[in-house]
Amino acid sequence: MKLPVFLKQPKWRRLLLVGTVVVVVGALAVVAMTCLGGNKAAKDFEIKDLLGGNIFPSAIISIATTDAAFITPVDTPYVGNVRNGLAVQVTADKPNSMVRIELEETPFFAKSVSTFVLPQKDVTYTIYPDVLWRYETLRSNDQAEPVNVALTVELNGEVLGQKVRTFSVRSINECLLGYMRHLPSGKTTYVSTRQLFAAYVNEENPLIDQLLREALNTRIVRRFQGYQVGTAESVDKQVYALWFVLQKRNFKYSSVSYSSLSSNVVWSQRVRTFDDAFKTSQINCVDGSVLFASLLRAINITPVLVQIPGHMFVGYYTDSQNKNLTFLETTMIGDVDLDEYFPEEKLDSTMQGKSQSQVSKLTFEKSKEYAAKTYQRNESKIKGNQQGYMFVVITKQLRSRIQSIGR
Repeated sequence: MKLPVFLKQPKWRRLLLVGTVVVVVGALAVVAMTCLGGNKAAKDFEIKDLLGGNIFPSAIISIATTDAAFITPVDTPYVGNVRNGLAVQVTADKPNSMVRIELEETPFFAKSVSTFVLPQKDVTYTIYPDVLWRYETLRSNDQAEPVNVALTVELNGEVLGQKVRTFSVRSINECLLGYMRHLPSGKTTYVSTRQLFAAYVNEENPLIDQLLREALNTRIVRRFQGYQVGTAESVDKQVYALWFVLQKRNFKYSSVSYSSLSSNVVWSQRVRTFDDAFKTSQINCVDGSVLFASLLRAINITPVLVQIPGHMFVGYYTDSQNKNLTFLETTMIGDVDLDEYFPEEKLDSTMQGKSQSQVSKLTFEKSKEYAAKTYQRNESKIKGNQQGYMFVVITKQLRSRIQSIGR
């Protein structure tokens, strides 16, 4: 029996021929899979966000019904609602690609389905799907909680699969100060979101009526009428009545301002809500400023939040045209050692034997003096909007962009 021609070849040549056949068959298989759409690696998606895996309820609630967008989208073409923060990156495989995103339910938002059209082929889009937030749950979240975000994506009818990423839902008391934004060059830049402190100014809190009634009972003023009288003296008198009633309630200075968030991507600071401060009678410089600004707004006096590195104080205009500005150091509302603020004047030794109203009036005037000096020392940097500095006037126009988070 004759051997086949193949078997007559030397062993090394037979091995070479077999190897060549295997390579050719494998290559043809890859080409066939690609042509038939079986190359799944080319169709994938990523879950993205701009805040290092954090969700800030205070930021979500405060801009939910406004057109403000404090979180700047990444530098790729994008579609959807940027304010929601959660995003998916998908590359369109043909013009006008259809994308369907299904977001599974969590304790913080309901299940939702979003569809989008991606106009250009071979372009990577960042897509911000609809998120049906449970606002009351966000508002009541008083400590950081992990949540698994599950997304299923379809591209032109083809299911790309489901992916899950764990986010940290921050406390309602954490105010987003800023974050690092990635640029096309590969570098990063700091984006300030300090204006969101205005979300903690709550001029509509029902507890304010109680404080105003207590202030009227002091007889310092007969009524709160804002700028109607038209004099700086009448405005100052109304502001002092608020100062006096807070001192009478024994509000104490508490320096708690930390956040449990540790990150080189995003920065935040803890702020007590109006209810928190009212119930505990504790404030730090930020708490006292937003609390006092809430009271000022409630009596139609325009407040200002002023921040310098490591400190915040409040200001207010004494005229309806917003030309004349006065400042208050709210940390002096508490039982403070005035000698720490004015060491050269030895004020504490002169306060013995004075009545509560006399002491309160003195601290009020000294608070204005101290805050004015602080502002003057930092005025150029505040007006220059340098990093770490802030000047935010709480007006109706600002309220159209940042609403109160309540509580």
